[in-house]
Amino acid sequence: MTEPLALVLYEKLLPGSQLVNRLQDLRYRVQALNDPELLVDCAEQAKPLVVVADLDSTRNNVCAAISRLRSNPATRHLPVIAFCRESTPALGDAGRAAGVSLLTTDTAILSHLPQLLEQALAVE
Repeated sequence: MTEPLALVLYEKLLPGSQLVNRLQDLRYRVQALNDPELLVDCAEQAKPLVVVADLDSTRNNVCAAISRLRSNPATRHLPVIAFCRESTPALGDAGRAAGVSLLTTDTAILSHLPQLLEQALAVE
C-alpha cells in the first residue's frame, strides 16, 4: 500500500523539520511548503490526506491560505492540523476562524502527533 501524503506548511526550521521527520517515522510521505500562497494549488495537485500548518509566519498570512483551502471545493474536505505558540492566542483564534480542524501548540505538536492525526482523520 502507498504511504499517505501529508502536506506540511512551515517557515521556521524548528519545529518544521522535526515535524517532517516525525511524519516520516509514522510512515507518511511528506511534501513541505514554505509559502502559504502555494497551499491550495499544491493540495489540488498532490491530493494529500492531511495538511499540517504552522500558523506563525513573518512573511505571509497562513490563516488566509487555510481559508482559501476551505473555500475551494476540491480541497475543503482536507483536515488541517495547525499549531502556534501558546503566547499567540489571537493567532489560534484566527486559525479556528479560517477553518483549522485541530489546533495545538508548537511544543505539543511533536509529542501528540499520532493522536492528532488519528483524531483529524476520524470519519464521522
